[in-house]
This record gives sequence, C-alpha cells and structure tokens, in this order.
Amino acid sequence: MKKLCMIASFALFLTACQESLEDRCAREAKEFTRKNCPSKIEKNINIDSLTFERETHTLHYYYTLTGNADREGVMEEINGLDILKENLKNSTAMKVYKENHYNFTYTYHSEKDPKKVLLEVTLTDKDY
Repeated sequence: MKKLCMIASFALFLTACQESLEDRCAREAKEFTRKNCPSKIEKNINIDSLTFERETHTLHYYYTLTGNADREGVMEEINGLDILKENLKNSTAMKVYKENHYNFTYTYHSEKDPKKVLLEVTLTDKDY
C-alpha cells in the first residue's frame, strides 16, 4: 500500500510539472525566433519572427517579401491565401495546435517599405 501511495504521488508530481499548451507554445515561438530568425525560407521570402498571442491563442508569423515579390498584389496573383490554407491543413507539426483550435496569423511586410503590410491574414479552425 505504501508503494502504491508513493507511485501515485510521483505520478501526480510529474503531472503537476508539465507545462500548459499555452506555455509550451509561447516557449517554442521564442525559441524558434531566437534560433531561426531572420532567415530566408524561399526565394524572395524571409521569416522575421514568430510570436504567440495568449489572449487569442494565435501563432503569428512575420515575413518580409523581397525582390520581385516585394510589390502590391503579388500574394493575390499567386493565390497566397489558398497556399497558406493548404499548407496549414497538411501540416503535421501544427497538429496539437489545430486540435486545440488555435489561430494562425501571417503578416507579410515589404522590404523596401517595412511599415507597409502586403498581406495579413488570420486562419481559424474553420480554415483548416
């Protein structure tokens, strides 16, 4: 009986030490940004940072468009919204966040004019 109580206490202790999904998401976003940003992810697309917005359960990706892609309307021309939706639907890395109905926001800035937003879209569970 004493062993059973110790095992139960240890299991409870381990459960109490686990971080919440929100904490995990915030930590992973900070680590990703620290380790990988800024970096080129495709021709004419750089990722600048990833943040987590707790209030809205939103992973927010910030990108910069460069070169030929750095112009108004380019995301519409290539059906950028459809590409983002399809990539998110097929992403196994985001499975736990999708299962918990998190949102995903993508913001694309101009390299020539960093204050200019060329596209900003938020995808919700209805989109994936």
